[in-house]
Amino acid sequence: MQAVIFGCEGQELSARERAFFIEADPWGLILFARNIDTPDQVHGLIENVRSALGRTLPVLIDQEGGRVARLAPPIWKQWAPARDFCDAAGARYRAAMYLRGRMIAAELFALGIDVNCAPILDLAGDDTHAIIKNRCYGTDPGAVAKAGRALSEGQAHGGVLSVIKHIPGHGRGNADSHLGLPRVDTGLEELRSHDFAPFKALSDLPMAMTAHIVYEAIDPELPATLSPAVIREIRSFIGFSGLLITDDLSMNALGGAFGERARRVLGAGCDMILHCNGNLAEMEPVAANTPRLDGLSLLRADAALARRQVPDDFDPIEGAAALKNLMGDISRCPMI
Repeated sequence: MQAVIFGCEGQELSARERAFFIEADPWGLILFARNIDTPDQVHGLIENVRSALGRTLPVLIDQEGGRVARLAPPIWKQWAPARDFCDAAGARYRAAMYLRGRMIAAELFALGIDVNCAPILDLAGDDTHAIIKNRCYGTDPGAVAKAGRALSEGQAHGGVLSVIKHIPGHGRGNADSHLGLPRVDTGLEELRSHDFAPFKALSDLPMAMTAHIVYEAIDPELPATLSPAVIREIRSFIGFSGLLITDDLSMNALGGAFGERARRVLGAGCDMILHCNGNLAEMEPVAANTPRLDGLSLLRADAALARRQVPDDFDPIEGAAALKNLMGDISRCPMI
């Protein structure tokens, strides 16, 4: 299999896409709102890809709640942005975040989705761009780490692996990396004691997604995804030894042709490429320039999948009742 996670274009796998997936043999599949209609349809799409590849490949999604939610009402639950949710929970935020993670996992696992790109460990600040700010869990490194740990445990108990993001920290980014390249000029000591701290606290988790941000104190030229120096910081100071996945390769923060992008991110030290938009014209050169997954990256990928659990007993209705009890007055509960 290749060291890449691909998306697909629509709600069904076309014949051309099926042939491409068989040839490219990606490690994983990622789903977006464009791929989702009904539970039966999602099941069918996932099974089509898995049957084409002859294995239960991991299926990823971004189901954070709030703005970043690929599953939507009326079939699936709607969640408030994580910052509002944590603020409403107050001192009970860890228990509330555990239930949030466990309830999200129940919906994902029922569809055959076994990896969620959450928790968000970025720290909100005065200058945090709106694309990130209300997705953050808070401003304090210790509290954010505890909230992230609780959400990841809830997901794990529901059979869903977590991807922490955006390592080593997107909170100081003052631009949208979908459109341009954010730059951070904060000193290394401050980054290590503040921004990087939640990632260090959760460095034992199996997977992480990089930030397309320049950290000038470490590498004044290259964003983390392309920077050997930043990736050394992730591996050494932060201590993350799991599977390191790029943020979306098609984002405008990264320049160059897609084959070149694929070669550069792997050369910098990322283990796995993520390409999301399902555009075959972009995916084909990525596949042509992505090697087979092997060596330490293969060991990390296998170790991550080995941590998939059989879900524990959980009643979503009872979980929702417990969450509302935790949040106090139902009118304050930010699960809609």
